[in-house]
This record gives sequence, C-alpha cells and structure tokens, in this order.
Amino acid sequence: MNVFVAGATGVLGRRVVDECADRGHDVVGLTRDDEGDEVVRERGGEPRRGDVLDRSSVVDAAVEADADVVVHAATAIPTDTNPDEKDWELNDRVRREGAENLVAAVGEAGADRFVQQSIVWVARQPDGGQFDEDAEPHPDRSTRSALEAEKTVEDAADEGGFDAVVLRGGNFYAHDAAHTRSFAEDLLSRDLPVVGRGLLGRKDATLSFVHADDAGRAFADAVEGEPTGTFHVVDDEPVTWATFVNEFGERLDAPSPRRVPAWLARFAVGDNVLRLITRPMPTTNDRFGEAFGWEPEYPTVRDGLDAVVERWREDGVLRETEDGYVWNTD
Repeated sequence: MNVFVAGATGVLGRRVVDECADRGHDVVGLTRDDEGDEVVRERGGEPRRGDVLDRSSVVDAAVEADADVVVHAATAIPTDTNPDEKDWELNDRVRREGAENLVAAVGEAGADRFVQQSIVWVARQPDGGQFDEDAEPHPDRSTRSALEAEKTVEDAADEGGFDAVVLRGGNFYAHDAAHTRSFAEDLLSRDLPVVGRGLLGRKDATLSFVHADDAGRAFADAVEGEPTGTFHVVDDEPVTWATFVNEFGERLDAPSPRRVPAWLARFAVGDNVLRLITRPMPTTNDRFGEAFGWEPEYPTVRDGLDAVVERWREDGVLRETEDGYVWNTD
C-alpha cells in the first residue's frame, strides 16, 4: 500500500515509517527540513516537504503519494518541565487543525483508511478506576484537543465513507524520547521525585505505559488491518509513577528519589504535568490485541526500561564509571 505519515520525524512517526517500510509498503513522510528528510530516508521512506498546519501542503503531499492510508502521528507535546499556555496551544493546533487538514487530504487523495494518534488519559475516570474504550471521556486542559481530533476523524469517516482507527497510546517512553532522557538525567542528579497525592504524597496513581517501539508496531498493524474504531495501545501491566521512577533509577544506579506531595510539586511542574502522573489511568490492551493480534514486545516497564538503558550503553551516550553512570558529552 501507499502510506502517508504526518509526524514522520517524531518519536512515534519515525517508527511508523520504519515498520511500514519494512513490511513492504511505499511510505511517504511529511517533513519540514533537511534533517527531517534524512530521518525519513534512513527508515525506508520518501520525504515530502509540508506542514501539518498548512492544508494545501498536506493535501498536495498526500495526493502526490497516491495515499491508500493516511496516518496522523504528529504532536507538539511540550518538553519543558513547566510548559506555559503557548506551548500547549501549539500542541492543540497540531491535534485539531492537523486532523482537519489530514481528513481533507484523505478525500483529495482517495485514501480509504485513516489512523489517528490519541492518548488513553482522555478517558480516565474520576474515581481512578479501571476503564476501557467504551468509558465516558473526561478531558482536561491538556487532553481536550486530543478528544476533539478523535471526533473530527470519526465524523469525517461517517460522512466520507473511509475507515477510521483511533489508537490511544499510554505514556510513551524510549531511548530517543526527550522526556525519557530528561527523566534519566534528573534521576542521576536526584531531581526527579516520586510525586503522590495526599498531605505527604503517599497516594500513588496507577498509570498505563507503552514503549514507543510497541506503539510503532501497533500503528503499522492498524495500517494493514481491517478492524475500525477506537483502541487502547498500552503494555500488559499498569504501574504507579513511583514504580516507574524507582525501576528506572535502579537501572541507572541513581540515588533513591525523594517523595514529594503533589501540592508542593505543582510549583515546579504545573497542573497539566501534575495531572498526568498523579491521576490514575489504568486500562488494558485487550481489545486491540484481540482485533489485530498485537502483543507488546515489552510487556512491562521493567522490560522496556532494560532496553532503553541498554541502548544508551550500546550507543555510548551513557557511560559507566567507578562513581556510577554519567552522560557522555564527547
């Protein structure tokens, strides 16, 4: 098939390009500069210049690619520890306007399938309980635009007659993800705390994670498959933020992280980030696995973090010394 990927240079998108190309599909990835062109080529795709916020460039690129399937993997999630409103507004535009522009591209290119990236925490429940794809969404400031993008795609599919798949991912992590690298750096300098609710921060939230490699395979499966609808793409075992931080720290031989109550951490990270790590979002991959035959290569964060740290060591960016691990800046 001819697969057109928006967000082809991101942590998720470059894996979608790689997976689809490896499976024999012709992949065109939307890029904005020479560096992005190289990223797409290295993964077996053909770069095409454009901007997901520029409808004409997106439509032209999809038409030129003669796209059978369009993938919206673009985001602009803030990487700053305490992002401001402008940072979130850009991400909102990429989600909302990006979905609108790519839906238009589907019609112009004559594609018959659309795969939309979203996030599981749009549907986390007020009581912190387990939820699935049928649960009522409860969006907040940072997730509202993701839910709106889902609706844009679903409505257009109903009107336009193409198949739509919405994949809600868990918390992404990977060796080449900016957040994962930042977490590791902060763990080694003892600047990444375990944040919990309650007066002393002892109430931990159970979260759903997924390694970006597994998410990339899930998107490629959705590109090739026939089922439609909304699916959750997460690993097999929800864990608390405390577990994630402590497991990561152990693999880095980092000092034990401090525990900080959410009310105090708010001053450092802001409300949106704080909600992400202190409000439960336990869900499963059961529906997606049954529909597409998908299983995570890294079923738990323990497996995935082993791979992350090992990759850093192999690449030489993380070096072991007598005093522990240090980042290699050479």
